[in-house]
Amino acid sequence: MLLTLRCLVLVAVLWGLTACGTATLQASTEYQTVTPSADGIGRVYLGREIAQTMGHQGAGWLDRPSRVLQERPQVAIAALDLSPTDIVADVGVGTGYFARRIAPLVPQGKVLAVDIQPEMLAMLQAEEAKGIENVEPILGQPNNPNLPPTSIDLALMVDAYHEFANPREVMEGVVTALKPGGRVVLAEYKAENPMVMIKRLHKMSVAQVRREMAAVGLNWVKTDDRLPEQHLLFFQKPA
Repeated sequence: MLLTLRCLVLVAVLWGLTACGTATLQASTEYQTVTPSADGIGRVYLGREIAQTMGHQGAGWLDRPSRVLQERPQVAIAALDLSPTDIVADVGVGTGYFARRIAPLVPQGKVLAVDIQPEMLAMLQAEEAKGIENVEPILGQPNNPNLPPTSIDLALMVDAYHEFANPREVMEGVVTALKPGGRVVLAEYKAENPMVMIKRLHKMSVAQVRREMAAVGLNWVKTDDRLPEQHLLFFQKPA
């Protein structure tokens, strides 16, 4: 009997060591390094090479007048179904193209405008000076959006997620910041459509987005394909 118990203990210890070893292996292999593509950083997450970040030098492209017709941002914003009291995090806010348009729709709430480039936030603040009061700039980090825990109703990422150098860590921060039942919405150029003239790594398929959001515990709700060039993908944190 004593020998049997000792054997069981030994098996349990060995199983625990194996489980720990497996967890360590999974963590260490979550990202892989490859030779960078022309528009990539050579870092692969769940089978996808991460795209290079568009620097603040390209900010003019975000505010181009043709964007209204090319991408129909007003349709995307309407699809968010915002409430006046919502706290919205625009992660990868850039110059604030969407944040400035969302702010009037949440008059009793606010927009937390997150970006890792101080220059982008400076451009946003220059626009804020024109009369927008409920947009709060937040300087994020490459691995942390710096959002308060359980503080937001919605996290929005427009043509930004594919450039996050540490997507897993950033999304874990977003999930922590979401209230129970809070939503995540991503707009990403359609990788499935070769007629969308965007660099390959700056587009994402529905399947890839769903795979990466599932990895951080988000539930897929729906995919809205009314936009001409982008998928709108809706996810929810369990209540």
